[in-house]
Amino acid sequence: MKHYFPYQTAIGILCIHDDEDSITRISFSESRAEGVKEETPVIANAHRQIEEYLRGERQEFDLKLSPKGTSFQQKVWNALLDIPYGETRSYGQIAMAVGNPKAARAIGMANNRNPIPIIIPCHRVIGADGKLIGYAGGLDIKTKLLKLEKTSLGK
Repeated sequence: MKHYFPYQTAIGILCIHDDEDSITRISFSESRAEGVKEETPVIANAHRQIEEYLRGERQEFDLKLSPKGTSFQQKVWNALLDIPYGETRSYGQIAMAVGNPKAARAIGMANNRNPIPIIIPCHRVIGADGKLIGYAGGLDIKTKLLKLEKTSLGK
């Protein structure tokens, strides 16, 4: 059974979804929530870890994730998980990491379709020129997340 539960956080509403066993999605609103509105132990644990992250107390998440997507998207999302806390990568660098150096645009589309933002850190992907490009929660949230990580590391 699918569940979801919305939380008010320092960056706005986060709606966390599970399938009873793992996190399947995080959205920045409750408008497209699916399933039963219930705070399950899986969802509550994800919320706790996200709150610790937002306070600068957590750099890595320890959650079972089940993002749904194509094999290419899965490969991209796994590469995003390899970007260290407080660092960024360009779309081109992610394309190289997945073995497809000419796929920067496709990387952008996969990044855009990331169903579990924050935990799968798509906010750490920026343009080749260092500019921030797109984010499901808006560029203001992307900026806050990147600043939080830099500040937590003392950079």
